[in-house]
Amino acid sequence: MVAQGFTVDLDKPLVFQVGHLGEAYQDWVHLPIVGKEPRFFENDILEFLTKNDWWVIPLIWLPVVGWSLSRALSMGNSISQLLMMVAIGIFAWTLLEYTLHRFLFHIKTKSYWGNTLHYLLHGCHHKHPMDGLRLVFPPAATAVLLVPFWNLIKLMSTPSTAPAFFGGGLLGYVMYDVTHYYLHHGQPSSKVPKALKKYHLNHHFRIQNKGFGITSSLWDKIFGTLPPSKQAQKSR
Repeated sequence: MVAQGFTVDLDKPLVFQVGHLGEAYQDWVHLPIVGKEPRFFENDILEFLTKNDWWVIPLIWLPVVGWSLSRALSMGNSISQLLMMVAIGIFAWTLLEYTLHRFLFHIKTKSYWGNTLHYLLHGCHHKHPMDGLRLVFPPAATAVLLVPFWNLIKLMSTPSTAPAFFGGGLLGYVMYDVTHYYLHHGQPSSKVPKALKKYHLNHHFRIQNKGFGITSSLWDKIFGTLPPSKQAQKSR
């Protein structure tokens, strides 16, 4: 049963509380709190497993990218062919990034376990957008997800090209995760990263049902989820 009028105690572990919010969860999770890093679990081991430094992502996955690309070269692909396939893999990742963010990470939930799982997956990031240790995806979870990703690529390509497409897609993911961290905690000085940071923080603090791209706004433009400018909103 969902407790009526349930209030989350921010000083206690949150994961097993948020499910009790029921339909109120959506409003609660999209009211960000800046500055207070939450505790997820009472158990210290589970709590530890929810935290990752950003540099762990390239440290673990770039060697896998390198191994995949070297394997593709050993199978007879030229450098130009390899670069083309890597570019295709990165491009495909940007679409996957957008799709997951829009349709999975922002799924509407109201049941106890639905709210709980959503909070673990993405809701925690919207509630606590500046929590620096929960901005990148846990490597153990990534490893599990790479299995179907690899099998899908093998199904859609040849044995000699699959490692290159896989390496390109994985490189796209690494670029996404470190970019995401930088957009929250970096201080860009040049035009493009400054615009991208503004674009992403706009998704968190102004219009959370628009602007699902992280590394690029391309797919938001294509699928009509580009957030309106402040001037456009004022003129309505």
